[in-house]
Amino acid sequence: MKRVYIYRDKSEQDGKLITVEDSLENVLSQAATLFQLSVDNVQLYSANDCQIHDIRAIRDEEKIYIGLSDEASSTVTKSIENLSVIDVEENTVSDWITLNVGGKHFTTSRSTLLAKEPMSMLARMFAGDDDKEYLMRPSARDAGGAYLIDRSPVYFEPILNYLRHGEVILDKHVNPRGVLEEAVFYGIESMIPQLNELIESSASNTGTSQALNRMDVVKALIMTPISSELRFQGVNLAGADLNKLDLRNINFKYACLSYCNLSGANLSNCCLERADLSHANLEGAQLIGVKALCANMEGANLKGCNMEDPAGARAIMEGVNLKGANLEDSNMAGVNLRVATLKNANLQNCVLRTAVLAGANLECCDLSGSDLHEANLRGANLKDAAFELMLTPLHMSQTIR
Repeated sequence: MKRVYIYRDKSEQDGKLITVEDSLENVLSQAATLFQLSVDNVQLYSANDCQIHDIRAIRDEEKIYIGLSDEASSTVTKSIENLSVIDVEENTVSDWITLNVGGKHFTTSRSTLLAKEPMSMLARMFAGDDDKEYLMRPSARDAGGAYLIDRSPVYFEPILNYLRHGEVILDKHVNPRGVLEEAVFYGIESMIPQLNELIESSASNTGTSQALNRMDVVKALIMTPISSELRFQGVNLAGADLNKLDLRNINFKYACLSYCNLSGANLSNCCLERADLSHANLEGAQLIGVKALCANMEGANLKGCNMEDPAGARAIMEGVNLKGANLEDSNMAGVNLRVATLKNANLQNCVLRTAVLAGANLECCDLSGSDLHEANLRGANLKDAAFELMLTPLHMSQTIR
């Protein structure tokens, strides 16, 4: 008689100690009874995985293991696999979902995707059978079973967090414009207004570092009532294309308009005090009653501009810097250019009747063909200025240095 240790498998859990006496069938019967198995399906194996066919091969104190027949093993395996598939599929659809967005995995609950935005793309991908009308076919899966979405994971994470708690919270280096694009793509409609507010707030915090463009100005013009004052005071509009726009009565004080295209624009009665219009193009612009005290217009093109008001209002350009500017053929009747800098400026064929140029620096200016009738040039610097083909004689009674 031999004593042996018998186990269900090599994990050696729930072992039994039995005696081996007369036959192998007796040992198989004991094993089936102890482990509640059908004797027809039980087989015995040694520690080196060899099936035992003879009782004499079993040594005293040996460990042996139960194995199932191939048919029984296949049946059990299939049952386990089917059970696993059902459990996994049920859990995936009804509870937890893993998304592979641009190579990064996100795990969330189905209720998170459905509750806040039931008509979004994500909600429709995982809607239940009751919502067949809106159901979308989920995308392909990766090797791990996660649903593949070819979008940016950086911008998807704030969207998923929004679906969880309803607030838009962005990390420092996440651009809200990128998140807005993804929110539109996924159809998260309730998130869009919050993102637009963040974008507007971000733009205002940048100060003058980012110049406004033509569309920004046009939107402001459309949205501002006629009775309200429109102010672009201190705003950066450098390089903007504002040609032929009606910009009357706008406050551009301290604004940056350098290299702007303002050709053909109507700037009548605008406040351009201390504004930067250096190298701007104002050809053919209307500047009636403009207030440009101490503005910087160095190198600007004002060819063919009109500053004469039939009602008698004067354009105030006192102290303005027009060094090297082109004012050819401009109508500047009555303009106030007191102590202005017009060195090297082109004033050919300009109308300067009754203009105030007292104390102005007109050194090396070309005033050929200009009309200076009753102009005030007291104290002006006319060194090397050109006066050929003057329409009216220059009265030497005026003090010229």
